[in-house]
Amino acid sequence: MPKMKSHSGAKKRFKKTANGKIKRKKANKGHLLTKKSPKRKRQLRKSTIVDDKANRERVKRMLST
Repeated sequence: MPKMKSHSGAKKRFKKTANGKIKRKKANKGHLLTKKSPKRKRQLRKSTIVDDKANRERVKRMLST
């Protein structure tokens, strides 16, 4: 049986940290930025951790090769 391939879209969107957690960018930074406050836009710059257990397991499975 051939090897499983990593999910190409997930590879571009998620990174694994040294402790095995999954890092992701925040949503809502793509467009329509004029109506968002500077504070909100500034907070959207930072990355965050995938903390929902079900989604974390799903992303790990997509990243595993």
